[in-house]
Amino acid sequence: MISKKLSTVIFDMDGVIFDSEKACLDVWKELAGELGLENIEDVFKSCIGTTSAMSFRILTEAYGGKFDARAFQSAASERFQEKYSGGRLPIMPGVKEILAFLKNNGIRIGIASSTGEATVRREIAEAGLAGYFETITCGDMLRKSKPEPDIYLLACRNMGVVPEETVAVEDSFNGIRSAWSAGLIPVMVPDLIPADGEMYEKAEAVVTDLFEAKLWIAQRINRQNREDGK
Repeated sequence: MISKKLSTVIFDMDGVIFDSEKACLDVWKELAGELGLENIEDVFKSCIGTTSAMSFRILTEAYGGKFDARAFQSAASERFQEKYSGGRLPIMPGVKEILAFLKNNGIRIGIASSTGEATVRREIAEAGLAGYFETITCGDMLRKSKPEPDIYLLACRNMGVVPEETVAVEDSFNGIRSAWSAGLIPVMVPDLIPADGEMYEKAEAVVTDLFEAKLWIAQRINRQNREDGK
């Protein structure tokens, strides 16, 4: 028996809606090559699912106090915008299909992203997806970022929904940890980092892409409808 009715799906953005993590990693690699920085891919992966402030700390710890992490972040952001602004940021396969499916089935949709609000709203609007999302909750709206549960708890409060009836679609370890700690139903769509034992334990499902996530949600809705006698 399914004890709670699935009413809401909240998406992470980077690596779930947009193929932005690979794009950002390419930018970091370019800059690292110019600056002679080693192990940038490992450092980048440690930053996935975190805020800019936490990424700053990770960069500083990796390359020392004399490294100008803020300048590196600024240069990376500028180069990223040069390449991908104006609707050029690629969306993940299955994004439009899963959003349309949820909307057509009366499932409420939100975003919980560690990225700043201005960036999230701009990128979503440029992709023509803004109309799907009821609320957008971002990393600069709170003090503690993923893996803490705060962002998902705030997202649920913003939507007036309970975590137990809400699926969180995430690609990162920190995102799954955040959703799990907040009591949501985590579904992992791994991007740059494959799921490990912890992720299989914390996630309700680990799927290959958003098409499979859509199928998983559809099956759950169908089971709910059968239990409700529909």
